[in-house]
Amino acid sequence: MIIRDLIKTWLIVAITLTGMGGYAALVHAETDAEASQATAKKVIPNKKCNKCHDDEDEKVWEYDDGTEKFIYVDPDKFEHSVHGEQYCVDCHTNVSLSRGEHDEKLPITVGCIQCHKETWEEQKDSTDPKHKRLKVVMEQIDSYMDSVHARPNMADQSKTNATCHDCHDAHNIGTIGSTQRAEFRSKNAEVCGECHEKQEHDYMTSIHGKEVMEKNNIEAAVCSDCHTSHNIDSPDKDSVKLTVTKNCGTCHEESQKTYLASYHGQVNRLGYTNTAKCFDCHGSHDLKKVDDPASKVHLDNRLETCQQCHEDAPEGFLSFHAHGNANDFERYPWIWITTKFMNALIIIVFLFFWTHVLLWFYREFQDRRAGKGYMPPPPSKEDMVYFRRFSVAWRIIHLLFAVSTMTLVLTGSTLLFSHTEWAVFVMKMLGGPQIEAIVHRTAATIWLSVFFAHIMIASYTVFIAKRKTFRWFGPTSMLPTWQDWDDIKAMFAWFFGRAERPNFDRWSYWQKFDYWAPFWGAGVIGLSGVMLFFPTKTAIILPGFVFNIATIVHAEEALLATVFLFTVHFFNAHFRPDKFPMSTTIFTGAIPLDEFKHEHKLEYERLQASGELEKYLISKPSKAMATGSNLLGTILIFAGLTLLTLVLIGYTTMS
Repeated sequence: MIIRDLIKTWLIVAITLTGMGGYAALVHAETDAEASQATAKKVIPNKKCNKCHDDEDEKVWEYDDGTEKFIYVDPDKFEHSVHGEQYCVDCHTNVSLSRGEHDEKLPITVGCIQCHKETWEEQKDSTDPKHKRLKVVMEQIDSYMDSVHARPNMADQSKTNATCHDCHDAHNIGTIGSTQRAEFRSKNAEVCGECHEKQEHDYMTSIHGKEVMEKNNIEAAVCSDCHTSHNIDSPDKDSVKLTVTKNCGTCHEESQKTYLASYHGQVNRLGYTNTAKCFDCHGSHDLKKVDDPASKVHLDNRLETCQQCHEDAPEGFLSFHAHGNANDFERYPWIWITTKFMNALIIIVFLFFWTHVLLWFYREFQDRRAGKGYMPPPPSKEDMVYFRRFSVAWRIIHLLFAVSTMTLVLTGSTLLFSHTEWAVFVMKMLGGPQIEAIVHRTAATIWLSVFFAHIMIASYTVFIAKRKTFRWFGPTSMLPTWQDWDDIKAMFAWFFGRAERPNFDRWSYWQKFDYWAPFWGAGVIGLSGVMLFFPTKTAIILPGFVFNIATIVHAEEALLATVFLFTVHFFNAHFRPDKFPMSTTIFTGAIPLDEFKHEHKLEYERLQASGELEKYLISKPSKAMATGSNLLGTILIFAGLTLLTLVLIGYTTMS
């Protein structure tokens, strides 16, 4: 009985508490609903705004003070815009319920940036794809805030140069791909023209403007395609000039490729604006077709355009092909032929010499394994006899050649491979293209000076000092002979194990090739370089298209020389098994006598037979000389291999 009463009591208490909790929850819910309804009542529905703002018969409102304002909002376009689900008062925050209908003109209180930032903070963690676009909007806001439009107006610093709604029709911002978006793009020039009247006028008469406005071609360039839409700055700034030039390539891809292959374009791609850019030659807002008599690059006007930079440019400049394409034989036959010739030359040279290197390495390595060849004595041996192979003059000439050549490679390849990150870094370290040009031409002057000095010394030796004893095709002459051809055949026979290693006199065939190669280089690279250095003088004598040919030859021959020097020459002199890791003969001028016997046996026997050998024998180079030579050789070899690496990176990444 007691237990039953207790159970009844607990049930009554539980029911009572449950009822009270439910009642409290109901009351709370009703209170929230009322609060929500109260808040909702404060929001003015868009249809109330539309009573005045969608009246097609009264699009312009005249206020009591006589001022007029365009107040029309197309409700259909607004509904289909990106803001179509927003309340008017979400942006127009100074319109309240009590002032829903306002006769007076209200100040603009729209805060696009703040609203978008707040919305982004709420949605940035969302996985809903529709919210991704807002991230782009935030990036555009950041760009705008750094742009010239967001800065205070010089005439009235209480205002910015341009606000969001100055450019965007806030009630008609179409979604991507919509007709509203296309309509906005077609009116881009008109919108910009509200502030930039002269530029709008020029644009309307340009080939771009006519395509958009007359032919309704919305794919043609509008203001924002060149200047960007939000990150706009003064056109006098280098960053803007670079951006506009880069943006031209969005439509004119082939023209940009040929431009970037020119000196003008290479400097531009490295981040500098001191050379001609697209708009310098073609014009900017008033750009015309090439065959239009008003075009800056029309044949009748082209020379004057060139003279903006090249003041004394003669008529020869007119035949220069600013966009010459090496793949277009019909339009540019000489450029095509020159390119094919240089490519064939490079392929033939490396096909032979790299094969020569690989076979030589294999055979010499095998001989050393078999105990053949030259085995250098330990460095501690002090009583070694050396043979004086190079005079001081030769060693100085070689050093100057080496340093100036490496300088030329560094400065030249920085331009040629301007698309690489390392080129941008090197150009910055050099101090810019103007200083780079000075360094390059100074190195070229040193190289040519040494080259001609050597010719003078050699001429004096041949024609005066040894005119009675010198034999043009003798063993000490650098001129190629039939013996060199026999040596080549004998060398390949050795490579394939069919004969013993041939013996050589003072100069082997590969050393003669190394000697005569700079003569070809001086002629091809030097002559083309002088043409490019003095364009206005060159164009007086030669037609302008020689600059196209000179540019190709200068770059391709320099590329060939660079790769040859730091692969084939380095192997022949330093990296083959008998020489590895380095030969210092060219730095000390001396070579161990035993090594000399192995490398130049015929010369050794000839000098011994004539009794002249003794006058060439010297003691081992001093420790200081040996250390200095090793250090210098290491630096030069490291520099050469570094340059080779940079060049190969540049060459293999060219588009």
